[in-house]
Amino acid sequence: MPRWTADAAGLIGGYLLDAALGDPRRLHPVAGYGTAAAALERRLYRPHRRAGAAYTAIAVGVPVLAGLAAARATRNRPVARAAVTAAATWTVLGGRTLRREARIMAGHLEAGDLPAARGRLGHLCGRDPSALDEPELARATVESVAENTSDAVVAPLFWGALLGPAGLLGYRAANTLDAMVGHRSERYARFGTPAARLDDLLNLAPSRVTGVVTAAVSPVAGGSVRETLRVWRRDRGDHPSPNAGQCESAMAGALGVRLGGRNVYFGRSEVRPFLGDGPRPSAGHLRRAARVSGAVGVVALGMAAALAAARGLITAGGGGGGAGPEGPHQPTTPVRGTRR
Repeated sequence: MPRWTADAAGLIGGYLLDAALGDPRRLHPVAGYGTAAAALERRLYRPHRRAGAAYTAIAVGVPVLAGLAAARATRNRPVARAAVTAAATWTVLGGRTLRREARIMAGHLEAGDLPAARGRLGHLCGRDPSALDEPELARATVESVAENTSDAVVAPLFWGALLGPAGLLGYRAANTLDAMVGHRSERYARFGTPAARLDDLLNLAPSRVTGVVTAAVSPVAGGSVRETLRVWRRDRGDHPSPNAGQCESAMAGALGVRLGGRNVYFGRSEVRPFLGDGPRPSAGHLRRAARVSGAVGVVALGMAAALAAARGLITAGGGGGGAGPEGPHQPTTPVRGTRR
């Protein structure tokens, strides 16, 4: 195997493993990371941003250093490098789990089993499901599928293509921290800000890629590319998150539904602006959202593999220096991002 193809081959291999097997049922590395990060938080927590910045630097820096070490150890062994990248990719992706959860929720709603649907919502997001009816359960699911298509599929592939194993592990660490401490609460109002800002920064480009690709693949769910782009351009900036609106507005356009409204969390509520036109989502829209998410993942994989191969080829042509796959300085469990 040529050295310049190692990361591209690893991304493809890891994606296929996730598509075939999904998340490990037990002993998931991201769950183990979350346990370690929680232990670190207990030692470092102080109600200010300096403590949060130190916590974020350590909790993200260690996985990045591990990825760098793995890249350095395999820089002259392309087969081993591809295997390491594949293992890291499988670890951080969550596409199969995301689609499965959407279909399970659709089944509960189609059967009229609201208690089961409410009990299942925690696998996708952190909203209080106790008072949600079918349209609100469907809306929460569609919004979570839209955002997590970026967080759990497109963004890991993007950073893996740019930075290899270090990018894969570092991104997943940052996104997991955001889900743990980046939400608005009395405890994390200041301590969690550095983790939340880092996650926002890392998702700026992937979320916009997700929005554009969602429009491109919208016909797989009966949508219109033109209409999806219209809704995406009009509504993407209305969401309070700099990134979630990119994904949710595009999904709303692709499905022809209206998202947004009042979200109730445990102990607090938020009112989000409406995104898209048309009716509130129903059970049938969840299966269509899963198809869109899967199609976005396939396109994102092709883009990431091409980017990784181009990066590897440029590095190989430059004599193996710099931050590429040959150089020494190259830098979630249930579905990730469950703070929504």
